[in-house]
Amino acid sequence: MAWTADKVASFIEDNPEMAEALTVLMDASDDGDRALEWKDVKDTNGMDSGRWGRLIQTDLLVDSDDGFKIADPEAVQKALDGDLTVSSSSVDLDEASSGSSWRTEDKVAGVVALAMMAGYYYTPIRNVVGSTIDVVFQPLNNVLPFYAVILAIALLTGLYSTLLQANMVDQSKVKGIQKKMQDINEREKAAKERGDDDALDKIQEEKMDAIGDQGEMMKENFRPMAWIMLLTIPAFLWMYWMIRDGHLNTAIEGGMIMPIFGEHGWQEGVGPMPAWIIWYFLCSMGFTQLIRKTLDLDATPT
Repeated sequence: MAWTADKVASFIEDNPEMAEALTVLMDASDDGDRALEWKDVKDTNGMDSGRWGRLIQTDLLVDSDDGFKIADPEAVQKALDGDLTVSSSSVDLDEASSGSSWRTEDKVAGVVALAMMAGYYYTPIRNVVGSTIDVVFQPLNNVLPFYAVILAIALLTGLYSTLLQANMVDQSKVKGIQKKMQDINEREKAAKERGDDDALDKIQEEKMDAIGDQGEMMKENFRPMAWIMLLTIPAFLWMYWMIRDGHLNTAIEGGMIMPIFGEHGWQEGVGPMPAWIIWYFLCSMGFTQLIRKTLDLDATPT
């Protein structure tokens, strides 16, 4: 969410204790010019880990390469100076902290995807989806061997899955929550080493409060899954339809030689699953990891 001065003023009005925390941040960051880490402000009056985490969760503190920066220092300063009155259009706290809630279209996509999953067991649905998607993939199948078609589908699904996650997941929020949990764990370890039971009790309370943050992170990560399933299930059903329902010329496309597993027919089992599913997942996982590294979409905190 883009913070403006009146939205910051509204936030402070609803949470008066946060004014002191924002003042600490402005002073410690030279009026927002430099990035901060928790260690820079943790011993300052007016700031505690709960307020620090709240500012990250509401996107007043945003992740940067060097730490966390105030999203809009000018707006924060105006709000702290009291130069504003809160407008009726100001955002409330629920809006600031619920950016990852599922919208109606997300729920519809999830329901449609689940309905198509019935095609794995119900032949009429599989025939409808398979014959429809065949219009898209059959030209590719006419010029490439089937193992290469599966490889191309794996590349396509890996690409749009990664792009959907990149555009629908707030990576800065996810990283912020991860950094907060990392900091709690480090302080807990230090408190255990010095035998500080009082500090451990406070840290345990922070951990309980952080459960809500972890739920927020899970919502951020799972929301794109509805759209990924909506696009992936039809492609997967088409492969199932081609191989299991006899639409693939097995006299020409009898199977392939897979790494490690050797030569297998498409319907032959490789462990608990058929060869074609194993081949698809190997290709998909490899391409997805490559694309994520290329686009620098790793959500692990540095």
